[in-house]
Amino acid sequence: MAGLAPRVDYLAAGFCCPLGGLSAGRARVLCHGAEIFLSAGRDLVYVYDPEGRLLTAVYRFPGQVWHLEVLALRRALYVLCAQRGIYCLSLDPASRSVSQNDGDDVDSELPCPVIPVDPDACFFPDATLRAFTVLDSMLIALAQGPTQWEVQLFECPCPGEDSRPRGRIGEVELSTYTPPAGSPEEPKAPRFLPVLCCVSPPGSSVLHGRLRGPGGFTLEGALFGLLFGADALLLESPVVLCGLPDGQLCCVVLKTLVTSRSAPGDPKALVKILHHLEEPVIFIGALRTEPLAEDVEDTYSDCLVALGHHGRTLAIKASWDEAENLVPELREYCLPGPVLCAACGGDGRVYHSTPSSLCVVDLAQGGTDGGPGGLPSLLCPASLSICSVVTLSVSSRGPEGGTKLLALSAKGRLLTCSPDPSSETPRPATLTAADAGRKIKELLCGIGTVSERVSSLKKAVDQRNRALTCLNEAMNVSCALLSSREGPRPISCITTTAWHCLELQDVLTATCLLENGSSFRLGRGWALCVQVLPNSHASDLDSASSAVTYTIPVDQLSPGERREVTLPLGPGEDGVLDLPVTVSCALFYSLREVVGGALASSDTSKDPSSDGRPPDVLPVQEGICLPLSEHTVDVLQGLRFPGLATPCTQAPGPLGPSGDPVSTFLGACRRLGSEPAEPASLRAQYLPPSVAAIRVSAELLRGALGDSYSGMSLCCATLQWLLAENATVDVVRARALSSVQGVAPDGTDIHLIVLEVAVTDLCPAGPIQAVEIQVQSPSLANVCGAHHAVIRRMQRMIEEQAARGSSPPDLRVQYLHQVQANHETLLREVQALRDRLCTEDEASACATAERLLQVYKQLRSPSLLLL
Repeated sequence: MAGLAPRVDYLAAGFCCPLGGLSAGRARVLCHGAEIFLSAGRDLVYVYDPEGRLLTAVYRFPGQVWHLEVLALRRALYVLCAQRGIYCLSLDPASRSVSQNDGDDVDSELPCPVIPVDPDACFFPDATLRAFTVLDSMLIALAQGPTQWEVQLFECPCPGEDSRPRGRIGEVELSTYTPPAGSPEEPKAPRFLPVLCCVSPPGSSVLHGRLRGPGGFTLEGALFGLLFGADALLLESPVVLCGLPDGQLCCVVLKTLVTSRSAPGDPKALVKILHHLEEPVIFIGALRTEPLAEDVEDTYSDCLVALGHHGRTLAIKASWDEAENLVPELREYCLPGPVLCAACGGDGRVYHSTPSSLCVVDLAQGGTDGGPGGLPSLLCPASLSICSVVTLSVSSRGPEGGTKLLALSAKGRLLTCSPDPSSETPRPATLTAADAGRKIKELLCGIGTVSERVSSLKKAVDQRNRALTCLNEAMNVSCALLSSREGPRPISCITTTAWHCLELQDVLTATCLLENGSSFRLGRGWALCVQVLPNSHASDLDSASSAVTYTIPVDQLSPGERREVTLPLGPGEDGVLDLPVTVSCALFYSLREVVGGALASSDTSKDPSSDGRPPDVLPVQEGICLPLSEHTVDVLQGLRFPGLATPCTQAPGPLGPSGDPVSTFLGACRRLGSEPAEPASLRAQYLPPSVAAIRVSAELLRGALGDSYSGMSLCCATLQWLLAENATVDVVRARALSSVQGVAPDGTDIHLIVLEVAVTDLCPAGPIQAVEIQVQSPSLANVCGAHHAVIRRMQRMIEEQAARGSSPPDLRVQYLHQVQANHETLLREVQALRDRLCTEDEASACATAERLLQVYKQLRSPSLLLL
């Protein structure tokens, strides 16, 4: 069959295709008389006139069209919509009239108006239907249950009749399957739709397609009886043949299904599994492989054919064994895949489409080991040089006796193809002008098809090469970051804080400086993720929900370059800024953004059934996350020192109404009117401030501070070290202060005092020189926050000194035991007071709360010393 030269005629182009290409098993094209009915995988059904080369009607359905059939005798069009059901429309041209107001402006570029289908035309609403076929006055449907497939039989109405659901004549479960992960009550539509058709015996009343749809055919009596049994042959009953996405080929005798309700029995006895292809069934058809005698008029098929998605092909034919017994001859072949669609033509040929070409195989050539009338032992596909045909049908016999194919390409082009059956015979050496022109036209069509294929492949290769380059860069960056966890990192992110005035309100901001110190470029797919997590509610169950994550695309950060991002930390809408907060920075590389597009385009070029979706090889998390830094913003970093700032660099004032000019004016009026002050200001004026203290060995501080703070007193150096991460530390450093008064984020004063003291009761060798750090504020919450910030810095300092191997001096163990016992006593008293607060009345609770506050103050000023 080498050398087939088809005549290709492109009828029309521009049929609306879904994003990512057409899906296998969802595009349909049928020829009825002088009209072509076409569905391109969306919600539109086109009616095309091939003689006039124009669209005559376009129907819009409520959902994606999965299947359609035209019944000539009833002049009806039956359409299955995804998750909707089956619709019935009349083929009468008068029913296609539409007013200008009913047209859809969305598809105004179409040469004819779009006719919206009335929802009442859905005579069989069922979201579980996956396939159907029409036979005489019956409609056979295949439904997908939670865990099984089910064949259902209904009465079929004519167009214009009552569209209410008809009574169910019969039903039977075909096969069980394992549903995908998710809710079993809502089965998802399979990637491949099942195939459903009707097979009739020679004596059936539904011959020659007068009362059946295009999915039916008639088999010879011998083959029909071998496949479906003598009972079906004697009853002259059609058989429902089902090809499932898991590869099973099942059959149900129609008349036994009709009588199953009146004479119920074992449902499994109604279903017979003919074969298992072990891959999704794409096509079921029949053809004639042996020539007919001259006195025979009726043409019956003598071979049943089924094709799988990956190319596995099954052919069954009646044959004689050595004992002259009639037996089914079954052969399996392996054709190039993936198979997108197929059709059976004349002269025993099967046409099947792959993404690279439309091929044809000949089953009528006979076999060397199967006898003259047997099936061939090997099939050799011949290419017709047409690529990416997603749906195919045999429209009619050609003018010279050949087969005429009607096809739709993945680009949305409608075309006809007429393979020349006499191409194998030698042609005359001389060609007429008409033959030469036709041959040139065929060659140009072939060149255009190959050029389109080459362009598509080149685009897919370029996308894959770019994706591999990006993946290589991402791998280098990941290895560089993961191999430098101990020392300085090649890519770093430093976080600093500062106060800014935004929209007449003081806001504490965090600035993340991303610096690329490596030799690699951060390009497409990289993003800086900054997560802000409040630590004040870290023990709550919903602490994770309070975190805020910012994702900023890096967008080409070359080696040596920096990128700065400033984010607000607070206060929020309630005017409150809860400190401390943790700012975590990480680099995120999106695999789906970089690799998903390349894999989707490559997979679509090989198999349009992928719908343009990225394949399932990508991980669930869809990317790679590389942590860079973690920074805690506490009260000491949020302090402001307006009293120390020079007039030209005045620090921003406290939060609150003072930032608003109107509020400032009203506040001044209240002061002039001598109105009562707020409770916070009264507490600050008349109540003693809350105090918390911590003592640290002077030797420990000198070893930790080192030479960076030489030339100044230990108290001044300690204060500057505590405020080193504050944006206004330069003001404190310029004054060489050992105590400073600042303003907390809520506007309350905080006083930090650093004193040199001597601890006499701890060491038997004599007093130990120490530094006492005091935190004073009218707000107990601010005292606790600042005290926690000081302790956090001390813990970090002690860990660093312990790593250096320094040892503490000799201590009085008895004194330490006494201090520990005193603390345990205070802790037990705290627990007792808290339990008493739950049971006492309001008058007694005030005294208990006052005592509880005193105990907390004692715990905040311990007698222990950090060594």
